[in-house]
Amino acid sequence: MTAPRFARRPIALGLLLALSTTPWGVSLAAPSVERYFERIATFPVYRNLPAQEDPSRQTAAEITAASEDGTTLLYTDSPSERLGLVDITHPEAPRPLGFVALEGEPTSVAVHRHYALVAINRSTSHSQPDGVLAVFDIRDPSSPQRIADLPLGGQPDSVAVAPSGRFAAVAIENERDEDLNDGLIPQLPGGYLVVIDLKGAPSTWKTRQVSLDGLSEIAPNDPEPEYVSINDLDIAAVTLQENNHIALVDLRRGRLINDFSAGAVSLNGVDTEEDDRIQPLQVLSDRRREPDAIAWAGPLLATANEGDYEDADGIEGGSRSFSLFDPLGGLRYEAGSSLEQAFIRAGHYPESRSENKGIEPEGVASARYGRQHYLFVGSERGNAVAVYDLARPWAPRLHQLLPAGVGPEGLLPIPGRNLFVASSEEDSADDGYRSTLSIYRLSAERAPYPEIRSREDQLIPWGALSGLTADALAAGQLYAVPDSYYRASRIYRIDSQSTPAVIEGEIELRKNGATLDYDLEGIAQRSDGSFWLASEGNGKDRPNLLVHTGRDGTVLAEYPLPDAVAAQQTSNGFEGVAVAPDESQERAYVAFQREWKNDPDGLARIGVFDARTGDWAFFHYPLEAAPDGGWVGLSELTALGNGEFLVLERDNRQGPQAQVKRLYRIDLGGLQPATEGHAFPVVTKRLERDLLPALKNTGGWVVDKVEGAAVDRSGQLYVVTDNDGVEDASGETRFLRLGTVNR
Repeated sequence: MTAPRFARRPIALGLLLALSTTPWGVSLAAPSVERYFERIATFPVYRNLPAQEDPSRQTAAEITAASEDGTTLLYTDSPSERLGLVDITHPEAPRPLGFVALEGEPTSVAVHRHYALVAINRSTSHSQPDGVLAVFDIRDPSSPQRIADLPLGGQPDSVAVAPSGRFAAVAIENERDEDLNDGLIPQLPGGYLVVIDLKGAPSTWKTRQVSLDGLSEIAPNDPEPEYVSINDLDIAAVTLQENNHIALVDLRRGRLINDFSAGAVSLNGVDTEEDDRIQPLQVLSDRRREPDAIAWAGPLLATANEGDYEDADGIEGGSRSFSLFDPLGGLRYEAGSSLEQAFIRAGHYPESRSENKGIEPEGVASARYGRQHYLFVGSERGNAVAVYDLARPWAPRLHQLLPAGVGPEGLLPIPGRNLFVASSEEDSADDGYRSTLSIYRLSAERAPYPEIRSREDQLIPWGALSGLTADALAAGQLYAVPDSYYRASRIYRIDSQSTPAVIEGEIELRKNGATLDYDLEGIAQRSDGSFWLASEGNGKDRPNLLVHTGRDGTVLAEYPLPDAVAAQQTSNGFEGVAVAPDESQERAYVAFQREWKNDPDGLARIGVFDARTGDWAFFHYPLEAAPDGGWVGLSELTALGNGEFLVLERDNRQGPQAQVKRLYRIDLGGLQPATEGHAFPVVTKRLERDLLPALKNTGGWVVDKVEGAAVDRSGQLYVVTDNDGVEDASGETRFLRLGTVNR
């Protein structure tokens, strides 16, 4: 039998055994008062662009570091080949400090004292990789000075500085060409680790190469080191992602002291089919972990298992988890499918990635805040960061989820200031989302997010909430519907008296025993417990429908618009639906989102349907002026009684561009709707609530789709947003509790 690799290195054996038994360093008892991270600011990095540049140009924040005093953030902007800087002296109000232009793609940044170490990829091709470690003096962060360049001889990916301040290490990936030989490795030249001795002035720093060849069973002559983390003993842990391997290097001696396979994981209860339904019922067996980021978590190693690489048999890793190893290579904890299922319960599961890598864990970081030790795991596709309590490092406990921007990549704890920063790299001005830095503070007495989730003892998938109504009889009981992002339409039952609100059940819609695929945008409950539902048409093959269902979800009737009316649809159709508590429950009110062909500019319809006669009649509702390049429309209709309704009106803008997110009150009591071919009476509206302050109060990116509103029997007002199924959107769902409404 071959001896374990570390046993053949006597110096390493003692060091690793000592490390594996290192005390945690703090009491394992929980603090008397638990604290939670709350987001206090979101900085869109396009704000760093010079005034003469188009603010819609693509920018990105990928990897982030902080100055030694924690008041300046530095981030890599790969598309622009720049290093960005942000002043967070006042973290609730981050201030742009601009960019430093670079001669290549920055891949990583770290800070040593008053120096920023920036890894720059200057490769001319995959076969001729090249890079440099640029050193900047950042004592004046408004004007960093480049004072040294250290040649690296290859394409750098990750850089880290030892807590001791004696060494830095750079993972030289020399990444493969994914268009060559279907991206399979080996593709030479192989990568290695560069060790930098941080002694004296940066111009005198010395570099050493450490070979990582011959370690993995997968392409042993082509290691592609991905990420590096250094502990208090100056030991660097390096992931070789495509090789599914982990290496430990003693930086003082520049020697490999141990290496081991990251192994495989089997996942139960995951969704592996992209079929527009979240069905976590499948099993993935023996998937290589293929870790991306790695972090020392006390004496253990935490890996974010992305499962990035497809082997020669076409089998992807898709490992979707995180793991904890001891330095000898022993697996101490495996998250399995629990991380992905936590994202499903929070509405952050990206169904469109089911056949690939699911939530795709990519980033991992660990830090001690006072007596509390946390592990942070970032999901690139789920757009959130999971925070785990490491009071018992061998049994991490999910502490909370932090909503982030689209594509969180860099995770940066700043424990000296009780701060944490997530950098999200995806940026598309055309689609309404931008690359951001999300800033959180450890200060809340309870977890601020999620504001709504599904129950802990069941796995109820949900997302894209587009309509909301209150139970006709019970205070605090709500119902919501998702739109057409998901197939197999359903109604969710919500307990709003819990904090967060809890989706405690679902009712699947059926007709003749078969599931249905509506584009549900509105829901109202009748006094007998049955429902009116509004399904939006697209003006082509999907008609606008008013649907009557039993309380068990059985479809009792479908009511389309008259042909002459339906022919006028230009784009957006049915949205909210309401039934007045003091009128016939056979009468339904329906909001049309925007103007149709025969509607005057700026006037949208509110339809009135009487199921007893089959007749439709209409009012006109005056829309707010649209922002430049955007539109304004209706999203919800909520009956208050005595002829009064709340109308939810919104624009299609996000972030700083959002202007119109409002609830108006209208009174239809003294008006008679008109039939098609006659002039519709124009309703008078008065502002009930401006929702922008509530949408901004968590320091996040203001979402555009404010879709549902409800008033329960006690007069409590609730508003919910549509997260677009976490596709080209952050996935964040806001569930607003807005006090009472006069009825």
